[in-house]
Amino acid sequence: MGIDATEPGDGDVTLVFSLGAARSLADPAAAFADARRWSRHVGVVANEADRVAAFAREHGVENDYALRNWDKWGTLADARDESAAPRYVFVGTTRADERVATETGYEFLRVDEAAEKAGWELSDPGAPDAAEEGRGGRLSRARRALRNALSRFR
Repeated sequence: MGIDATEPGDGDVTLVFSLGAARSLADPAAAFADARRWSRHVGVVANEADRVAAFAREHGVENDYALRNWDKWGTLADARDESAAPRYVFVGTTRADERVATETGYEFLRVDEAAEKAGWELSDPGAPDAAEEGRGGRLSRARRALRNALSRFR
């Protein structure tokens, strides 16, 4: 059904993914469509607005958050201020993501936990996506695999 949502479409959650977490999803468009059934707002944030916009375009994902040349701290704070949802969840991959969530008043959920609760598939860490192919191929895949492995030791 969702990340502990009470009823489909109840809109009790503002759900935000870090760009790394969104890239970890095997089918971001399907996961976002599913999340929209039980979330008030769904989107992606990162420190690089142009990379978020490229990800959204490449995967057919609608981002509910205004993309500015602003860091994810500011974007999360703005999203929280603009939403009247009773619950705010930030899905991330790193300890830094967890710190951002805590400091901005969000619950933190690791992407693997979110995927398990929501029934979403995660991608194979070694499998390239379109964004990675344009940014160096093997090196990008190696960085991503290392990041995923290190995030499990939090």
